[in-house]
Amino acid sequence: MNNLKAKRRLKIRMRIRKRIQGTAERPRLSVYKSNKATYAQLINDEQGYTLVASSSKSIGVQAGKPIDMARMVGEEIAKQAIGKGIEEVVFDRSGYIYHGRVKALAEGARAQGLKF
Repeated sequence: MNNLKAKRRLKIRMRIRKRIQGTAERPRLSVYKSNKATYAQLINDEQGYTLVASSSKSIGVQAGKPIDMARMVGEEIAKQAIGKGIEEVVFDRSGYIYHGRVKALAEGARAQGLKF
């Protein structure tokens, strides 16, 4: 079952990545979620490097609901991005359904002023 889910997510991820590309002015907000943590990073695909990164582990909050932690990750990455002068991003959900932790991360980032 796990292998089928992983293959399906990889197909969706590649379909998304064909259309989405991050630039210096509008980087790609990439989301990854594991069983224990939620990760997000802003990526400039033209240069091939990460501009800003954040995770629920780096924030230091491990207690609480995963959705609340994901919302805090979104807020933290938005604060870091705005501090670097980045206000607009392209959202890359990495093959995950826009629901739960992915949606909470996006809403947290929007609440702090990121536009996508």
